[in-house]
Amino acid sequence: MRIGELSRRAGVSVPTIKYYVREGLLPAGRLTSPNQASYEESHIRRLRLIRALLDVGGLSVAAIREVVVAIDDEELPLHEVLGTASERVVPRYEGGAGGPEEDVRAAARTAVAGLIDRRGWRSHPGSPAAEALAVALTALEDLGHGSFTEVLDDYADAAERVARADLDYVARNVAREDLVESVVVGTVLGDAVFGALRRLAQVDASDRLYGAER
Repeated sequence: MRIGELSRRAGVSVPTIKYYVREGLLPAGRLTSPNQASYEESHIRRLRLIRALLDVGGLSVAAIREVVVAIDDEELPLHEVLGTASERVVPRYEGGAGGPEEDVRAAARTAVAGLIDRRGWRSHPGSPAAEALAVALTALEDLGHGSFTEVLDDYADAAERVARADLDYVARNVAREDLVESVVVGTVLGDAVFGALRRLAQVDASDRLYGAER
């Protein structure tokens, strides 16, 4: 197909398609003449993945380039492909500015490392996800809710169940792009789904616990 048809079918403008090609996000079309190129169904699929990473995942162009490079590297183990995709949707946090706040952050990092160790998780304490958890625990401490760490393992139990459900869903796919799409969409939209379910369950639990006081 010509680039115009690719644009119409993928819902992406021609200038944007050309930009994605220049940035290494989308493979160039097969040249049929000096000024014409032909595109395949795989280009439509890649464009949809790029849009999902941009619009749903909120990834930068640079981060998307890392993901598509991992997808296209047939020698890269699938676990690393999935890791590359999933880690790019985790927020990055800068280190603290020093002083008492940094001491609290350091204690939170120690708590996270302890959680990872006692649960036997094959995760690195210095990973973006671990740092994001440490930042959240630091904020809780700052707000006077440092005792939240007492229920951290309960949250970890729930997280393990959700993670298994995530991977069970991912395992239904065979193609590498299908797998990566499942990770990205499942992580981002799955977070939204889980957050909504949690709130529904909180309303129910609150009513059961405190409803009789009305």
